[in-house]
Amino acid sequence: MNNPEQYQIAFSGLKPGTHTFGFKIGKLFFDQVEDAEIRDGQVLVTVTMIKEERMMDLHFDIHGKVMVSCDRCNELMEIEVKGNERLIVKYGDHYYEESEDIQIIPETAHQFDLSPFLYEYIHLLVPIRRVHPEDAAGNSQCDPAILQKLKELSEHHAKDPRWEALNQLKKKK
Repeated sequence: MNNPEQYQIAFSGLKPGTHTFGFKIGKLFFDQVEDAEIRDGQVLVTVTMIKEERMMDLHFDIHGKVMVSCDRCNELMEIEVKGNERLIVKYGDHYYEESEDIQIIPETAHQFDLSPFLYEYIHLLVPIRRVHPEDAAGNSQCDPAILQKLKELSEHHAKDPRWEALNQLKKKK
């Protein structure tokens, strides 16, 4: 992902204490990620940073909607995302990840790029199984043409003769 300036926090001039930053994340942000599952979205992220002498404690409040492909019909569908995350940034000799929620940055750094964390946190809020919901009558909201094709393919499933031969052996016992 490119490092757009709008997702970087310049912390070197900030005094210790609480600071709040707001980010609007949309299609341009998600387009920067190669092979992104999220195609579009309107997500608001509020980052509350508690800056201390040797570390920063970042709290992310995330809410909005994203567009992903349906697992059944592959049409785009909207999913609501909402959640909170926490990241601790400490000063050290060089950049490295101490754990999934603790990052170490050099003491000489003057800004911190949030873009990879923003994408990861939003992506983790998307459910694993993404299928259009059913309407009030219990009918799928997936593309009807795709549903019909899936039904046709499942009905015309030919039996593999190798399995039939194995079943015959099993029955002989």
